[in-house]
Amino acid sequence: MKTEVIVVGAGGHAKVCIELLHAQGDKVAYCVGSPDSPDTCLGIPVLKSDDHLAALRQDGYEQAFIAIGSNSLRNKLARKVTEMGFRLVNAISPAAVVSPSALLGTGIAVMAGAVINAEATISDLCIINTGATIDHDCVIGAAAHIAPQCALAGNVQVGPLSFIGVGSKIIPEIHIGESVMVGAGSVVISNIGSATTVVGVPAKALHKI
Repeated sequence: MKTEVIVVGAGGHAKVCIELLHAQGDKVAYCVGSPDSPDTCLGIPVLKSDDHLAALRQDGYEQAFIAIGSNSLRNKLARKVTEMGFRLVNAISPAAVVSPSALLGTGIAVMAGAVINAEATISDLCIINTGATIDHDCVIGAAAHIAPQCALAGNVQVGPLSFIGVGSKIIPEIHIGESVMVGAGSVVISNIGSATTVVGVPAKALHKI
């Protein structure tokens, strides 16, 4: 079997993830993009259709990373590649601080400057972006995205597929539901139900998604 990683995605987020993979000592063989993707992504050849995944698996590649920013699409593609027999790997920056007691899923990205503190749980396919801080005992649901410079205090729960926008702050003990969108710069001081968009200081609901 081949040890190189297949990166699914060929955009800006993929560039960051490729550098994370390289920094932790992994080699990337190919990116798999869309028909309008560039020919290369950070010098990595781009195959311009998901149809290439089956052939890559048959050729002996068994490790994959889903480098897609969209939570729902990342989740969908992860199911597709794992059903093909790929194993999802993590991409964790050496410049991140991750507590030894934190629980990490698979297929996650943790960017430079991120901090994940004691007994936090980061579920499969999460993105903990640049400079985000996840304090003790937080639980981040599957395929959620914590954007750059967010700060989550202790015992915060974020549901699957939710997005916490750039620079948002969440006070302790807050529960955020599934598929929630928190606008950039928001301050969340009360619980949020599922499928809701909130913005502002303090964050207030705009509408149900």
